[in-house]
Amino acid sequence: MPHRHRHRRAVGAAVAATAALLVAGLSGSASAGTAPAGSAPTAAETLRTDAAPPALLKAMQRDLGLDRQQAERRLVNEAEAGATAGRLRAALGGDFAGAWVRGAESGTLTVATTDAGDVAAIEARGAEAKVVRHSLADLDAAKARLDKAAAGLNTADAPVWYVDTRTNSVVVEAIRPAAARTLLSAAGVDDALARVKNRTERPRTFYDLRGGEAYYINNSSRCSIGFPVTKGTQQGFATAGHCGRAGASTTGANRVAQGTFQGSIFPGRDMAWVATNSQWTATPYVLGSGGQNVQVTGSTASPVGASVCRSGSTTGWHCGTVTQLNTSVTYQEGTISPVTKTTVCAEPGDSGGSYISGSQAQGVTSGGSGDCRTGGETFFQPINALLQNYGLTLKTTGGDDGGEEPGEPGGTWAAGTVYQPGDTVTYGGATFRCLQGHQAYAGWEPPNVPALWQRV
Repeated sequence: MPHRHRHRRAVGAAVAATAALLVAGLSGSASAGTAPAGSAPTAAETLRTDAAPPALLKAMQRDLGLDRQQAERRLVNEAEAGATAGRLRAALGGDFAGAWVRGAESGTLTVATTDAGDVAAIEARGAEAKVVRHSLADLDAAKARLDKAAAGLNTADAPVWYVDTRTNSVVVEAIRPAAARTLLSAAGVDDALARVKNRTERPRTFYDLRGGEAYYINNSSRCSIGFPVTKGTQQGFATAGHCGRAGASTTGANRVAQGTFQGSIFPGRDMAWVATNSQWTATPYVLGSGGQNVQVTGSTASPVGASVCRSGSTTGWHCGTVTQLNTSVTYQEGTISPVTKTTVCAEPGDSGGSYISGSQAQGVTSGGSGDCRTGGETFFQPINALLQNYGLTLKTTGGDDGGEEPGEPGGTWAAGTVYQPGDTVTYGGATFRCLQGHQAYAGWEPPNVPALWQRV
């Protein structure tokens, strides 16, 4: 390749993809008026690295072990290096074999080439050069053959494959090496191009559990998630007992396998809980109006007359008031007691969904009358009784979801326990009486929450 004169310039490091990802998260004008008049903006100015959200910088500091200045410099370096790698890719053509960065601040960009004659041109751009055997085009072509071959194979035991520019190879990560060899053979990929790497876990997709979202029982009837919960390390959600019996399987609103009913009571009570598989993560949210997340911070029961809102997969978000506590209601299947009566409307499919007052979980939809066009009434199974019956912990935005015992003061109070009005506990040598029903959390120790506990 003939040598091309290039302007020498020191840069930081990163790949073009990193810079592209950064663009999506930033706002503002491309140049932001920071470049001198008549000069082209730098890559960092174009990508507005100075406008990185504080939350992004904090996450970088936490997860990459940086201070704020290092995080800011890393973004600048990555923006500049992304542009440099892109220019060198265009200049080197078929010789280009990839680019990558290293260092806490992405301070070093390496560009690989199959032609030693390109080294000077790479170094003139401020990057390190590495001469390798296979071009990126060759590696990409081998990866494409693996993709095509995988369409006709079961790749559960060889679940990940990719182009690794740093090792100048196509890597297949496999739980069983034989599965990787089968895939490579079917694709006709030369051993000189490939590397097999051991892995122990199968990848999985991730889905969030939110109160009010739909789920399906045995791939037929539909109900709504009440509140995401945990039981030890097991994640799941609370819902209505009439939605499914113990052992019934569930799929999410996206029809992806979700979990299994672990316990269900109906009639008598109307409570159940579903343990979900590892693809689903419990969140401390209820699906609110317009798809917004409504945070759940606890389960303090509201009094008669209090406002309450319900989220369900048929009619969405509706509000009303609590009209009666400790109610009994008879359905065709039998009598349910105690439930809470409300003026909130609901329709079929909303069953099991969330009732919340402010940020306090109240219960799961049981039944009612009327509809959301002409108005109606509904009854909900109180959440605290459900949590207590199954030994569940409500997923909340505060504390550790009941995962800690009280510290030095000691006593009978315990995080994760459901307390009813009138219950007494000891804490720090004093006795306290519960004022409002709730599930206790670390941070809600009796002396800290006079709205929930009275010293006696």
